[in-house]
Amino acid sequence: MDSKEIKQLIQNGEKIDVEFKESNNALTKDVFDTVCSFNNRNGGHILLGVNDKREIVGVSKEKVDKVIKEFTTAINNPQKMYPPLYLLPEVFDIDEKKVIYIKVPEGYQVCRHNGRIWDRSYEGDINITDHSELVYKLYARKQGSYFVNKVYPNLDIDFLDDSVIDKAKNMAVSRNKNHVWENMSNEELLRSANLILTDPETKREGITLAAILLFGKDNSIMSVLPQHKTDAIFRVENKDRYDDRDVVITNLIDSYDRLIEFGQKHLNDLFVLDGIVNVNARDRILREIVSNTLAHRDYSSGYPAKMIIDDEKITVENSNLAHGVGALDLQKFEPFPKNPAISKVFREIGLADELGSGMRNTYKYTQLYSGQNPLFEEGDIFRTIIPLKKIATQKVGGGNVPHDVPHSVPHDVPQGRDELIEFIKAQVRLNNKITRQAIAEGAGVSVKTIQRTLKEIDNLKYVGSGNSGHWELNE
Repeated sequence: MDSKEIKQLIQNGEKIDVEFKESNNALTKDVFDTVCSFNNRNGGHILLGVNDKREIVGVSKEKVDKVIKEFTTAINNPQKMYPPLYLLPEVFDIDEKKVIYIKVPEGYQVCRHNGRIWDRSYEGDINITDHSELVYKLYARKQGSYFVNKVYPNLDIDFLDDSVIDKAKNMAVSRNKNHVWENMSNEELLRSANLILTDPETKREGITLAAILLFGKDNSIMSVLPQHKTDAIFRVENKDRYDDRDVVITNLIDSYDRLIEFGQKHLNDLFVLDGIVNVNARDRILREIVSNTLAHRDYSSGYPAKMIIDDEKITVENSNLAHGVGALDLQKFEPFPKNPAISKVFREIGLADELGSGMRNTYKYTQLYSGQNPLFEEGDIFRTIIPLKKIATQKVGGGNVPHDVPHSVPHDVPQGRDELIEFIKAQVRLNNKITRQAIAEGAGVSVKTIQRTLKEIDNLKYVGSGNSGHWELNE
C-alpha cells in the first residue's frame, strides 16, 4: 500500500471492507470491534486519522507511537482479542497529516473481542453474539464444514426412494452409456457419491442428509428437515398475493422438474438467436437458476427458498453461507463449493455443469432472452434476479396480447429464422412505416436480432431516413 492507494481508499469512502476512525489524540475504542468483524468476514482496511466525511484530520504527531503501541498490545492480548492477532500498522503522510493504515486479513477462526462476536455488513460492525443462526453461519464458513454431510447412523437405505435412485441412474446413463452407476447397487451408488459417511463423533456409518435430500421419500425428508421447501410463485395480475403457486417439498431431483415445469408454464419461449442458431434461452436460464438454488443453498436455515415470477423479473432467493456481501462481478467472481455432494450428483445426471459455469451461462442466456444482464447478490440470503421483457409473461396466441405490442402484430410469436423473416414481411405489408422496435416487441426478440435478420431479406429496404422514411418490399 502506498500514499496514492491510501488516498484512493479515502476518496471511495467507507464500505464493507473499509472503515475510518478519527483517533486524533487517542485510539478510538470501537476500532477493536472493526478488527474483529473484518477478521470474521473477508478482511478489510482501517484508516486512523480520517473522519466519516472522508476528511483527513490526522493522528497527532505526538500521539502516533502511543496509538500504535496501544493497538498492537491490545490485539496481542488473548484476554481482549481471541485468537490474538499480529497486525503491523503503517504510518503515511497524507496532505501533511499522519494517517495510520491497518490491514486486517480474513481469519481462519471465529474472532471475539472482549468475549463478543462481531461480523461486518454494509451497515458497519454488528454484534451477533446472541443471534444463534448468524453465529452458526459464521462458524460454518470458518470450519469449511457442510451441513448436508450430517450422518444418520440409525437410518438405512430403506429411508430413501428406490424409484428416484433409478431415475438418477437412468439420467446418468442416458448422458454416458458407459457410466459406472449403471451396474451398481443402490448402496454402491451412494458410496461412490459420498452419500454414505462415518459420523466423526459416534464412529458409526450412515446415510447423509444430502442423500436424503436427493433421494428421500417425502415423509423421510420432512422428518429430518421439516423446513425444507421451495415456494414457486407467479404474480402478474394479483400483485398482493399470487396468480399461481406451487409449494415444492419433495426430493431435489423431482423438485428440479417441478420448478422447471412451473417456469415453463408461465414464461413464453421467445424466439432467440445465438449467432444464426435458434436457442431455447428460457429453458437454459431456468436450468441454471433452479439447479443453483437447489444445489447451493444453506439447508440448515429455516428461511424458505423462493422462485417468484412477475411481469418484470424472475427472483430466486435462498439462505446462503456467504463468502462476501453485495453484487457479484462475473469477471472477478470466484466460486465456492457450498454442498459438494449434491453438486456432484447434479453434474452426473446433467442438471448442472462445472462449478462457476452456471453464472456465466445465466449471463449469456439472459442477455439473449431479455437483452439485459442478470444480477447475483451474495449475502446471508443469496438472490438471483433475471430481468424480463413484458412479452415473456403475457399470454400470446390464445388470449391476452401485450399492451405495448401494436394491434397489427399477429398473436403468434415466430419460432424460427424463416418464420421471423415472414413475420417481418407481414408487418411491413400492414404498416410500411413500422419501426424496428415495434417489430422486435411483436416478435418477442431484441432490436439487434431484428436488425440482423433485416440484412438477410434482400427484397426489403428502408427508403429515406428517420420517421420520414418507409419500408419497400419488392415481391
